[in-house]
Amino acid sequence: MKLYPLLLAALPYCALAAPLPSYELQIRDGHFTPANLQVAAGQRFKIIVHNLGQGPVEFESTPLRIEKVLSPGVSSFVVIHPLKPGSYGFFDEFHPELPPGVIEAR
Repeated sequence: MKLYPLLLAALPYCALAAPLPSYELQIRDGHFTPANLQVAAGQRFKIIVHNLGQGPVEFESTPLRIEKVLSPGVSSFVVIHPLKPGSYGFFDEFHPELPPGVIEAR
């Protein structure tokens, strides 16, 4: 019972949290749309990934240490920590011969 007042005191802080900026990324058989994502440097964000192709895809970024495998028709998301200004590549591990995409933090 003593925790109840603490939970009530924390509610205003939860309500003040800003929604996480989100970016949509479609992958169709190894091709990214858009191929370049421009994001704000120094801010966490979410990429919602949609596999619109006929086979599995793997959204992967070596510099960001992220991997996400999606079956055909599946959508999921990854949350990216705040980035320093610069370019961060990503690719589809199942289609390494195709051009990669880039996240540009500005």
